[in-house]
Amino acid sequence: MIYLAIDSNPGLVVEDYYDKGQDYEKTVLTRQALSQQLSLRIDAPREIQLGEATTFQLTGVDNTDQPIQIDTVTLHAYRPSNCDHDFSVLMTKSATTTEIGAIQYSTKIMFPLKGVWDIVISVDQGGNEHNVAKRIMVLSEAVKKTLGRHEGVPERG
Repeated sequence: MIYLAIDSNPGLVVEDYYDKGQDYEKTVLTRQALSQQLSLRIDAPREIQLGEATTFQLTGVDNTDQPIQIDTVTLHAYRPSNCDHDFSVLMTKSATTTEIGAIQYSTKIMFPLKGVWDIVISVDQGGNEHNVAKRIMVLSEAVKKTLGRHEGVPERG
């Protein structure tokens, strides 16, 4: 069950739920076997501000720290409280690699609303989909100032 919590959607409604559920067991077993051979990591800033472009990166290697072949990488942003502002963006392959030679994919996005967002990055590898998820908080400037006062961080003037 831990696998399902990490490598699945954030529990939101899917339009084609019937089609997705037809081969659910087979799909989950295939994903589990393939995902054990991969290491996917999302890099995102610690603080994300409303109205500011934010860079997200995905780094992927296999279990021997070798770069993996990827067909497409898509970042999905889900707003748990309201799906009206959910969106998806294709990520592009970066020109640089990490110190171990892993290929990175990145995208810049600007969130339309403050609050909690679930980020799910889907990696398509030869028709197999692998997901990695991260929950983030988008702050407004007013919230950042309030948090800064409580944490001993000086306000910006």
